Amino acid sequence: MSFWTNKRVVVTGGAGFLGAVVVAQLHQLGCRNIVIPRSRDYDLVDMDAVKRLYADTAPDVVLHLAARVGGIGANQTHAGQFFYDNLMMGTQLMEVGRRQGLEKFVAVGTICSYPKYTPVPFREEDLWAGYPEETNAPYGLAKKMMLVQAQAYRQQYGFNAVVLFPVNLYGPGDNFDIQTSHVIPALIRKCVEAKERGDGRVVLWGDGSPSREFLYVDDAARAIVLAAEHYNGAEPVNLGTGLEITIQALARLVAEAVGFTGEIVWDTSKPNGQPRRCLEISRARQLFDFDATMAFTDGIRHTVSWFQANRETIREVVF
Repeated sequence: MSFWTNKRVVVTGGAGFLGAVVVAQLHQLGCRNIVIPRSRDYDLVDMDAVKRLYADTAPDVVLHLAARVGGIGANQTHAGQFFYDNLMMGTQLMEVGRRQGLEKFVAVGTICSYPKYTPVPFREEDLWAGYPEETNAPYGLAKKMMLVQAQAYRQQYGFNAVVLFPVNLYGPGDNFDIQTSHVIPALIRKCVEAKERGDGRVVLWGDGSPSREFLYVDDAARAIVLAAEHYNGAEPVNLGTGLEITIQALARLVAEAVGFTGEIVWDTSKPNGQPRRCLEISRARQLFDFDATMAFTDGIRHTVSWFQANRETIREVVF
């Protein structure tokens, strides 16, 4: 008997990039009663739909992974939508869960919630030390409100909600749409297509100097499952590897994995985003024994191979 054996579990975003891996891991752990609400059936931005979801499924645990999310360009173009949709989804799911006596709510936030100039490595205590980087602040702040709500509900109602803050994810099944994807899938697609066309160069945003930390999707899913099983505290928890790489170095790594030998050109008229991102990760290790296991170069190779093998079925996200 595992923690999951007799649990009724709702996984919002369960058909998405991260959610599909979480669902697969839950199945492996013996969870047989999993509901994946689809937006065509339950618009989680709408309170009546959220109430209907709880009434239809009567869950014991909710894993809230659904998000309106994208790269810098998508965040700038859809700032208001990203703020409103993410805020309402988290707020309403938690509120109705509280009313229904939900056993546990696990919310997945974002590294974009951290202040723009957070000291590296980012510690959970620094989440409130300043305003987020402007290009994705609406999204980051909307997600951070789940932490405020979870702590307030725990204080007043004894509601068991935990909030996790992962770094940027990557891996097979990611969103590879050039306009809405994050940096790794966008780089992979640009380099693959440039190589196929015989282009002599690819053009990338910014100057390549910012650093980022990345977490392989299977590791992220395992961390979420472990937290759901073992963590019942009020404090936020970072999920990452503790390793950072500059965008310049990342671009060279992806180009090498793809076999693109042309020039990488930086469009400095475009924004860089946050200067550095790298997490302090000891809390996750201490609280629920999580450590990432996928080596970054291996993860990049797996992701490139998946993209090349699934070009006709790649997931694209359009807002």
